[in-house]
Amino acid sequence: MKKADPRLMLIMSMTVFGTLGLFVRNISVSSGELALYRAVLAALLIGVYLLVSRQKIPFARIKKEVPLLLLSGAAMMGTMMKGEKDLLTIQIQCGGPAKGFTVTADANGHVKGFPNVPDVELPLNAQGKLDVGGALGLGVMSVIKDMGLKEPYVGQIALQTGEIAEDLTYYFATSEQIPSAVGLGVLVDKDLSVRQAGGFIIQLMPFTPDDVVDRLEKKITEIASVTEMLEDGKTPEEILELILGEFGLEINDTVDAAFQCDCSKERVSRAIATLSRKDLDDIVSDGESIEVKCQFCNKAYHFEVDELKEMRK
Repeated sequence: MKKADPRLMLIMSMTVFGTLGLFVRNISVSSGELALYRAVLAALLIGVYLLVSRQKIPFARIKKEVPLLLLSGAAMMGTMMKGEKDLLTIQIQCGGPAKGFTVTADANGHVKGFPNVPDVELPLNAQGKLDVGGALGLGVMSVIKDMGLKEPYVGQIALQTGEIAEDLTYYFATSEQIPSAVGLGVLVDKDLSVRQAGGFIIQLMPFTPDDVVDRLEKKITEIASVTEMLEDGKTPEEILELILGEFGLEINDTVDAAFQCDCSKERVSRAIATLSRKDLDDIVSDGESIEVKCQFCNKAYHFEVDELKEMRK
């Protein structure tokens, strides 16, 4: 099969994701506007491509793919937090059928999350893989770091591709000014169960020599995908050894990542108590108990009328 002309591929890439490198200097708009325009143009051209190629868009298996990608990314970013009570939240608000996601993580590797729309189908992309970007569409990613200060730190970007790893890489580069490489992967089985999920985040220290950067970039392009390595039975430590072994890798600490929801009836009660007096009166006047489910773990909490009356006091 004849390979595509590299020059043509460059022109197409610049058309879809353009305004990089030299082009940015000659565009007199803010970086936020630039990111938005790029996302709009990319979405339009990808939509035209799907229409012309007559690819079906059944939007399959997103509730398995995107939440786990976000959970993997958030779990790693959460362990970067310094304080025991520090909390990281990643929110995606988008116009695609997924509508958005919320995940939170702490410094101990505890992570939880939920999709706005739990049952959405995702189309296969041109490479035969799940097209996460197609399910998200245009949108915004917000990274919120609550470190116990008066106000939390909030970084926000326009989604660039809708592929979680690529958008997190862009976030680190633009909002935190840290050159990073983010790799994430989820392998979904035919029965929609999750076979593998994981990833890596590699960040450069200040004044890293150019030759080290070049070697690292080359290494990352040569390795297999995250899901392939996990499916082959490689541990996180072995994956890091593959990527960073030649640079003298030393593992100083390990943290077990796990889904953990800290909801409780007391916390749900406090949330209900924040409702307006009129709303609480309406609930009580119905004369029936209510059930409230946690969005993260789906645990149900029941409240009797007498308990609801106490909340009005």
